[in-house]
Amino acid sequence: MFGIGMPELILIMAIALIVIGPKKLPDLARALGRGMAEFRKATQEIKESLDLDEEIQEVKRDLADSVSGLDTPLGSEQIQSDSGETPSYQDFEEPLVDDEKNKKEATISEEGPTAEEAKKDGDG
Repeated sequence: MFGIGMPELILIMAIALIVIGPKKLPDLARALGRGMAEFRKATQEIKESLDLDEEIQEVKRDLADSVSGLDTPLGSEQIQSDSGETPSYQDFEEPLVDDEKNKKEATISEEGPTAEEAKKDGDG
């Protein structure tokens, strides 16, 4: 523990006994023990928080992967966009936005030309 052996520890305790005094030393040791216990508890809470955050990020990635694969037929390997690229999502919201965009494009193409496009075609 920090390279301190038994002789050094005894020397430190003797100096503390002389400087602080025998009446206040037990109170100081008790306060030091409580402080160490609080520090360990806070450290453990931080570790648990980081582990939980890591698990949440993993769930988000899995969910984004599963959402991005909803439009693909069974047996297809990757999603191909209109430009021929495989989309790579960096954020959880991106697959959802991309999916909404694809749905809008599909409904527009199914409905046929809009009123403005029909006017242009009729005038030309």
